Amino acid sequence: MRALHVITGLGVGGAEQQLRLLLRHLPVDCEVVTLTNPGAVADGLAADGVRVTHLGMAGNRDLGALPRLVRLIRAGGYDLVHTHLYRACVYGRIAARLAGVRAIVATEHSLGDSQMEGRPLTAGVRGLYLASERLGRTTVAVSPTVAERLRRWGVPAPRIEVVPNGVDLDRFRFDPDRRRRTRQRLGLPETAYLIGGIGRLTAAKRFDVLIRALARLPADHWLLLAGGGPEEHALRRTAREAGVTDRVLFTGERPCVPDGTPGPDLPSLTSAMDLLASPCPEETFGLAMVEALASGLPVLYSSCPALEDLPAHTAGAARLVRGGPDTFARAVTATRAMGPGPRTAPEAADRYSITRSADRLMNVYAAAVATPSMSESPQGVPSS
Repeated sequence: MRALHVITGLGVGGAEQQLRLLLRHLPVDCEVVTLTNPGAVADGLAADGVRVTHLGMAGNRDLGALPRLVRLIRAGGYDLVHTHLYRACVYGRIAARLAGVRAIVATEHSLGDSQMEGRPLTAGVRGLYLASERLGRTTVAVSPTVAERLRRWGVPAPRIEVVPNGVDLDRFRFDPDRRRRTRQRLGLPETAYLIGGIGRLTAAKRFDVLIRALARLPADHWLLLAGGGPEEHALRRTAREAGVTDRVLFTGERPCVPDGTPGPDLPSLTSAMDLLASPCPEETFGLAMVEALASGLPVLYSSCPALEDLPAHTAGAARLVRGGPDTFARAVTATRAMGPGPRTAPEAADRYSITRSADRLMNVYAAAVATPSMSESPQGVPSS
C-alpha cells in the first residue's frame, strides 16, 4: 500500500511528532506533504528516510495550492490519502477526490469544546469542516472525548473511528543514569525537586500558573518548561515578576545546554523530572501526560482525555487538579510529601503503546481501501 500524509505544517507540535512516530511503525510505503512550515519535524522525517514535499502554501486562502496538490497526488499513484490538522483536512480531502483517490482518512487531533487549533469554533469553521469531511471515508478521533465532540458537531457516528495517540514506551522508560547526567547538564542542585511542563508555550497551556505556583513553593523547587512558542517572552516576564527567574528553565523547541550545544531529548528530560504538571483546561488527548506516566512520573493535570477515558485505577500517580497557582502549589506539596514512588509505567501508559495505535490505524486503512469506489464526484469542488 502507498499512502500520502498531508499535514498543515511540520513544526514542533503534538500532531506533527505523532505523525513521525506513527510512520516508524506503519507497514506502509508513506510519503508526506506539508502545506507550509517544513520545520524541525520535517527534518526528522527526512532523517528517517521519509520523503517530505513542501507545497509552499501562502495562507488559508491560497487556492492555487489546490491544483498543485491534485497534481502531486495523481503523480504519486497513492492508494490512500491521510490528512492531519484543519487546513490540510479541508484542502487534502478535496484534492484527493479530484485526483481520483477515494480511500481518504483524516485524523482529528485538536477539536476542543471551544476551539480547534486555536480557532474559535464559529459556524463558518464548522460548516467548512463538515463539508470537506463528507468527501472522506473515515475521520479518526484521538480519544473517545474527541469522538463525542465530532458526533455533537454533526459527523455521523459510523464514519468515526477512535485511534489513540501512541507513545514509544521503550524510549520513555526511566533511566537513573540518564536522570543524573541530564540534571547535571541542566545545572540543577542535587536536592532540587523538578516540576516539569511539556508543550507549546501558548496562552492556552496556562504555564503561567506553574510559574506563579513555583513562587509559593520552597526554594528547592524548580520548574522546567520543555517546548517553545509565542508565549515564551511573556512567561519569562512572569518569572521575573514572581521572583523565580533563577529557578525556571526554558528548553526551547530544540533543547540546548548553556554552551549552546544540543541538549537532552524529551525522554531524558522526563527522567530528570520529579513531577509533571499540566494546568491546561482543555486538551484533546494529553500526550505529554501519558509520556510522563511512561517515565513513571506523578502527574497533576486539569484536563487529560487519555486518562479520563480509562478506569481510574489504571492511571497510577495521576491526579486531577483544577484551579490556580495556590491549588497547584498545594498539590505539588502533597505529592512531594508522599515520597518518591517507583519509576515504572502504570497500566494507562501501556494501553497507549504506539504499536497498538499503529495496528488500529492499519485496520482503518484496510477498511478504507476495501470499500467500493464511489461513483459520485464531489459537489461544488472546482476542477483542476
